[in-house]
Amino acid sequence: MSVITEKKANDLIFDKISAMGHEQVVFCHDEKTGLRAIIAIHNTVLGPALGGTRMWQYASDADAILDALRLSEGMTYKAAVAGLNLGGGKAVILGDPRKDKSEPFFRRYGKFVNSLNGKYITAEDVGTSKADMEFIAMETKHVSGLPEHKGGSGDPSPVTAYGVFMGLKASAKKVYGHDNLRGKKVMVQGAGNVGRYLIDNLIKEGAEVFVSDIFEDQIQRVISAHPSVKVIAPQDVYGIEMDIYAPCALGATLNDETIPQLKAAIIAGGANNQLLDPNRHMQMLMDCGILYAPDFVINAGGLINVYSELEGYNRQNALAKTEYIYDQTLAIFEAAEKEGISTMEASIRIAQRRIDAVANIKTRL
Repeated sequence: MSVITEKKANDLIFDKISAMGHEQVVFCHDEKTGLRAIIAIHNTVLGPALGGTRMWQYASDADAILDALRLSEGMTYKAAVAGLNLGGGKAVILGDPRKDKSEPFFRRYGKFVNSLNGKYITAEDVGTSKADMEFIAMETKHVSGLPEHKGGSGDPSPVTAYGVFMGLKASAKKVYGHDNLRGKKVMVQGAGNVGRYLIDNLIKEGAEVFVSDIFEDQIQRVISAHPSVKVIAPQDVYGIEMDIYAPCALGATLNDETIPQLKAAIIAGGANNQLLDPNRHMQMLMDCGILYAPDFVINAGGLINVYSELEGYNRQNALAKTEYIYDQTLAIFEAAEKEGISTMEASIRIAQRRIDAVANIKTRL
């Protein structure tokens, strides 16, 4: 890369950080362990930035940076809408979560987290586990989502999935006039922890469930528990007949190619940043008459769960707070309809109003 080209690339990174309003972005590198990570802190007006650490094989460093920026921004809105005293942050580690993990690797990452002195609190996310959090916790106290035997709340996925389920039922209430999902065809894309627990809830409700995942072992875990679930090849997900599309894997699955194929009335899933281009693809969904439940609203259960851990964990209290996602989702649909805006814009406005109000109070103190 030439000096001029490299300067242009750096300028673009700072332009993106500035445009999205991030407070701090930390690049972490350790040659001995092979660690390469990015910690993005978007906003800490409401409190410390709490957000999981994702580990994934990104196509490029630029993709990893953009993912960290978008995910951390989403965490700001997620915490604000959920009424939590938390800011928005997220981290991504570049690597294969099935091959590149080790104790020194995560302990070194824990030192980077610790260097931020509590401005960022990490937790489990895609590609990381409770065991990884234990290694991180050896080097910092700024970690949540630890196993129960370590005094933590354990896997947040069941609570995340319950929140998605509540958002999905609220969406059905808006579209069908009732929230009973019996007989509804639901396409769950992603059979990881959140996807599997969501499927458990859907099966209990009597929904007709379809599942797809790029990992065969994940699929096998689902169908061994629920033989009635129909498996769909990844390339066929968007074209099947469905009532509800529930993306629960990685983001950007709603784009120019996939949206025209969708035959769903509702999109409500656990994945973050489902819209590749938030403005344009939100408009495409509206033009198609598809109701979109904003991801950062309905997948807030995991954040609620780990926040409850910071307060003194009680699973029933966390579930009770997560159940409120049903009412919040309906309120967002009502606001969007009343104001003539998208559901995404309505939820962002609600979040921003709370952030601005608290910022104003702090300024006057």
